Amino acid sequence: MQQFRAWAAHKAGAALERMDYDPGPLQGEDVEIAVEHCGICHSDLAMIDSEWFPANYPVVPGHEVIGTIVAVGPQCKGRSVGQRVGLGWHSHSCCHCHFCLGGEQNLCAKRQPTIVGRHGGFADRVRAHWSWAIPVPAGLDPASAGPLLCGGGTVFLPFVINDIKPTDRVGVVGIGGLGHLAVKFARAWGCEVTAFTSSASKRDEALALGAHRTASSVDVKELKSLAGSLDFLLITVGAALEWDALIGTLAPKGRMHLVGVVTEAMKLKTGGLLSWQRSLSASPTPSPTTLTTMMEFAVRHGIAPQVEHFPMSQVNAALDHLRANKARYRIVLDADFDAAT
Repeated sequence: MQQFRAWAAHKAGAALERMDYDPGPLQGEDVEIAVEHCGICHSDLAMIDSEWFPANYPVVPGHEVIGTIVAVGPQCKGRSVGQRVGLGWHSHSCCHCHFCLGGEQNLCAKRQPTIVGRHGGFADRVRAHWSWAIPVPAGLDPASAGPLLCGGGTVFLPFVINDIKPTDRVGVVGIGGLGHLAVKFARAWGCEVTAFTSSASKRDEALALGAHRTASSVDVKELKSLAGSLDFLLITVGAALEWDALIGTLAPKGRMHLVGVVTEAMKLKTGGLLSWQRSLSASPTPSPTTLTTMMEFAVRHGIAPQVEHFPMSQVNAALDHLRANKARYRIVLDADFDAAT
């Protein structure tokens, strides 16, 4: 009987413990990936803590996987043993619905997140449908590429679906795990980039990442001074913000787009939207095709997540580091199961 070695939470908010489990037979269209590196995302914390909804424990987090395929099912296509791939938030979709056939598998009603109802990448092995195992292009450092599979794709998709142009003036709210990548993508896209942060210490960091200017995300007076100056405003944080003031920074026909999970009800007045034909929208993580395009774009423009590394055996220290908001800007776990045994 095959056993996968993993780190799992057995109740909400608990420290992760070593756990072995039987993955069962490899399904016909699935691949088995030997995990080399796995990023930590705030979504992992949400599942560990049952923040968004009650999780089914034990939970093995991890959905920013870089690894090598070690087994393929007999119906797999385009994937082979020895191939280095990445795995993000989704690991399965139905492959036959309207959205799947249209290349938007991320909107499939039967999509399966990698860490919801199944075990993720804080392990020595993980499985996924072959279509969600994204080949890692040459030119990407596998040790730091993992966060692109979730965070990178999440902030890249809005540029694609909203037809952002190089001449657009783009604001990025929040300079963290998502926001630092959004600034890099926006600058490489050719846009004029304004980085909004509540932390004065991050202003210089945002400029170094590629922003042309910075502004406070919480100072209403400063926000009002930017009225009508942006074409697109990307919200990368989950905090409650000064929504009306932020909408006011948009030019006529401007759009505010959310990729951060805001868990509180958003309080805003519709006048600032309808008077200037402004829009409010949101998006999830992208399809396999968009993930592939995003990684190719990252290689072309030299974009990589800024990461800190922890051995996977120190996963609880890494989670504490993230909870304390000390990460700059993503954390990657390096698999060390063999070294620890």
